[in-house]
Amino acid sequence: MDRPDPQVLVLFGATGDLAKRKLFPGLFRLVREELLPEEFRVIGSGRHSPGSDDEFRDHVRDAIEEFGDDDSPDTGELDGFLERISFTTSSADDGTDLAEAVKKSEEQVGDGVKRLIYLSVPPSAMKDMVGMLGETGLADGARLIMEKPFGTDLESAKELNAALHDIVEEDQVFRIDHFLGKEAAQNILVTRFANGLVEPIWNREHVAYVQIDVPEDLTIQGRAAFYEATGAFRDMISTHLFQLLGFIALEPPVHLDADSLHAEKKKVFDAVEPIDPDHVVFGQYEGYRDEEDVAADSKVETFVALEVFVDTWRWSGVPFLLRTGKAMAESRRTITIGFREPPLKMFESADGIADRTPNELVFELTDEPEVSVAVRAKRPGAKLQIDDAVLSLDFAEAFDGYQPLEAYERLLLDVMLGDHTLFTRADEVERLWELCDPVLAKPPKAQTYDKGSWGPEAAVQLAAPRGWRLPDDE
Repeated sequence: MDRPDPQVLVLFGATGDLAKRKLFPGLFRLVREELLPEEFRVIGSGRHSPGSDDEFRDHVRDAIEEFGDDDSPDTGELDGFLERISFTTSSADDGTDLAEAVKKSEEQVGDGVKRLIYLSVPPSAMKDMVGMLGETGLADGARLIMEKPFGTDLESAKELNAALHDIVEEDQVFRIDHFLGKEAAQNILVTRFANGLVEPIWNREHVAYVQIDVPEDLTIQGRAAFYEATGAFRDMISTHLFQLLGFIALEPPVHLDADSLHAEKKKVFDAVEPIDPDHVVFGQYEGYRDEEDVAADSKVETFVALEVFVDTWRWSGVPFLLRTGKAMAESRRTITIGFREPPLKMFESADGIADRTPNELVFELTDEPEVSVAVRAKRPGAKLQIDDAVLSLDFAEAFDGYQPLEAYERLLLDVMLGDHTLFTRADEVERLWELCDPVLAKPPKAQTYDKGSWGPEAAVQLAAPRGWRLPDDE
């Protein structure tokens, strides 16, 4: 594919965890794949300097060697990448030095240079940072990547959108949700729209339920300041899980481009019924209040499960079950489409239970994605007995030798190319806060659950009678 125009990238939060684990390793991968422009500069920025530019480059080198996809990166290639990296301090109160550094870098890069600004800053600081970008002229002609959560409620999201639209046009803003950059998430659209076997049954006549399940076995791992201010609902439900719901439930767009996809996704969010508070479960893992910097009486949820409905001709009456949480039994990212059942009394099963597991289409949204179908088949033997079986598509085997881009790599490249398809739009964000605000205004009490479990028992009842697919049926 064509390489982007020459770029100057400004990364706020350049010494943070996201930059270390994803952004710098991702940029270097794009260099190796010859997907970055030949001419570019990267300016890290933040309140506190890591020292000299050479010291910052050593920090970036360590991040790439630890978290990059190549255990032994080519030294010359890595040195060439690091030479283009520098650091300039800035804050919401003062961006003068940063504006000057950007100007000098753009002069070095030359004609046709584009400016990309990545705002990896806390929600509480986002509006002031946007103001600084406007006052210094840094936002002029720039593309802005905004990290989630985008605001903390409807009012703050509207204020932030208004502040952005005071200094840039909507098409300059890229609200990032890395779940949408995953190959597996995009395969939802391909599986559905490119296969005549699937699209005719993708509706309430054939689908009994949908589960979007993202448990994590990790605790908050030192992120108490973020989690105490945000919680699982703002961190995951109002962003990642609802965006995946939009991919699953949208109507076929006329074209698979940004405008068409956003229009259909917004229609889905408009059709989501008000969330019933009786169908929302909050949980907090045992020991959360003992974590460093967590309040002794914290009521913050580390687990959420809820049931929502989409009131359209395609989906009316079909429950969409969403679940996520910290310190759970496994880390998984699984979407399950459960199908309605045919009569089964004519069959005898191997264990005497003829209706044990329903047919399900399952998407595993991992870095090594897999799509499987749970079916019933005749068990080999003299008797006609049915048992559970799985048809599976392993993408690593099906497309041997092809290495997909990691989500942040794909999304960074899309921004440089000006492609909004996998990003979220202002009106989508505001509509999702309209749905989520009532839950946050009167949140259910967080029920305690054991570390390494599947969450509070009340969450299990939401998925009755089928239950959650995770843990997998044996």
